[in-house]
Amino acid sequence: MNNDNIIGANAATNPAAPDYTANSAVNDPLDFDDDPLSATGVSRKSLVIFFLIDTSGSMKGKKMGELNTVMEELIPEIRKVGEADTEVKVAVLTFSTDVRWMYSTPIPIEEFEWARLRASGVTSLGAALKELNVRMSRNGFLNSPSLSFAPVIFLMTDGYPSDDYKAGLKELQANSWYKFGLKAALGIGNEANDNVLAEFTGSPDTVVHAYSGGQLAQMIKIIAVTSSQIGSKSMTLSDDTSHELGEEDVFAAKQKLLGQQIQELVGKTETDDVPFDTGW
Repeated sequence: MNNDNIIGANAATNPAAPDYTANSAVNDPLDFDDDPLSATGVSRKSLVIFFLIDTSGSMKGKKMGELNTVMEELIPEIRKVGEADTEVKVAVLTFSTDVRWMYSTPIPIEEFEWARLRASGVTSLGAALKELNVRMSRNGFLNSPSLSFAPVIFLMTDGYPSDDYKAGLKELQANSWYKFGLKAALGIGNEANDNVLAEFTGSPDTVVHAYSGGQLAQMIKIIAVTSSQIGSKSMTLSDDTSHELGEEDVFAAKQKLLGQQIQELVGKTETDDVPFDTGW
C-alpha cells in the first residue's frame, strides 16, 4: 500500500491493525479528474461507510460505553447490507483534541473488528472535517479501482465544536465525494447542537437525537443500516417528460429518501430508559 494512505506518524503497516496515533500533517493534492460516481467497468462495486465519532471528554462514561457496545453489535448487521456484487468497507475517524483513524485504510466489512474507544479532550470537529476532506479522495481512502458508489458519511457527537468547524466544513463542501455522498448525523445528549449537524448533512431530516442509552443504540442502528442499504443500491430516475435525470438528481433523491426513511423509523422507536443527562 502506498505510504500516502497511512495516517499518523506511527501508523501500522498492516492495514488490519488499529491505528490510534495522532493525525500528522497531510498535504496530498485532491484529484477529481475522474468522475467519482461512474462505474469503472468492473463487476464488483465498492461502498465505503465513514463513521466520524466524537471521543471528547464529555463522551466519557455511559455515552462511550453504550456507543462501543452498539458498534460491536452493528458490524454483523452491516455485513448483510448490499448486493452480492457490492464490497462494503468501513473507515472510522475519531476526533477529540487529536484526530485519529481507527485503521490506516478502509477495511472490508467481513474483516472489520471494532476497537473500543476511550473519551478525553475537546471537540475538534473542524479538524476532523479537514482530515476527512483530504482522505476522501482518489489519492487517499477512495482509491479502489472498483469504486462506483458514493460513500456513506455518518457523524456522531455530543457537544458543540471547540474549533472552527465552519472552516473545515467549507473545505469539505468542495469535495465531490462529500457532495454526492449520503450524509447523516446523530446528536448524543442535551448538549449536541442539531443546527450544526444539519449544516453537515445539508438537511434537518437526516439529523436525529438520542437522549438515553436505549435511544442511542436504536438510532445508530437505524441510521447506519438504512443509509448503507440506500447507498449500495443503484437508482435511476426520470422526470415528468420521461427524460433521464442526471447524477446530481439521482443522489439528491437518495439523500431525500434517506431522510424520509430515518424520520419514519425514528418515529416508531420507543424507549423508557434513563436519559444520559440525569444519571447515566
